Amino acid sequence: MFKGVALRQEKPLIAPTVPAKKKYDFDPRKFLATIGEGRKVVAFPKKQTIFTQGDEADAVFYIQEGKIRLSVVSKIGKEATLGILSAGEFFGEGSLAGQTLRMGSATAITDCELLQIDKKAMMLALHREHAFSDLFVAYLLARNIRYEEDLVDQLFNSSEKRLARMLLLLAHFGKEGLPEVVIPKISQETLAEMIGTTRSRVSFFMNRFRKLGFVDYGESGLQVHSSLLNVVLHD
Repeated sequence: MFKGVALRQEKPLIAPTVPAKKKYDFDPRKFLATIGEGRKVVAFPKKQTIFTQGDEADAVFYIQEGKIRLSVVSKIGKEATLGILSAGEFFGEGSLAGQTLRMGSATAITDCELLQIDKKAMMLALHREHAFSDLFVAYLLARNIRYEEDLVDQLFNSSEKRLARMLLLLAHFGKEGLPEVVIPKISQETLAEMIGTTRSRVSFFMNRFRKLGFVDYGESGLQVHSSLLNVVLHD
């Protein structure tokens, strides 16, 4: 699955997971609102399951508002978080590639508004509008690059660097425009799953980051400062 990943020491990249807006003067949300039948807007409150591993894979989702968590459970019941997605991103695209059942689960970690697009309607939309097709393919390629970077990060970097990189990615540092700075509340257990370590190690590093002024805890969530890049870039 990860063929072509160079197994050498690299500094982690804070790469965008969606195409830069400058390259695509195209609004997928406006276009998707015009495709007619086979789509509907669905709302999910915080912590509600959107779909579960093993469910029928019959639709793609576009996040209009909110954040969702992708996860997978092994045969022995061990759960792993694959990623956190935000507004402007797609998920459930495996249904377009012949998956009949969901390979993982999706859960709302904030109140979410999603556009649910049936598989047939999505395929027709991709054929109908080349600009949308180009954007969607670029998005999938960027996601694949992100997964490869995650693997390199997991292989070569310390858990402290992995945590710093994950927090910066969640805060959208390195993406087009200004970073979010504030990350909605996310548990230390989830962060531990995402970077492959224990909750106690995450707690230790988070306390260190706070004392060094890299992060702050507020009522609205976790504030991430650009100074946290020092941890990622430090050899």
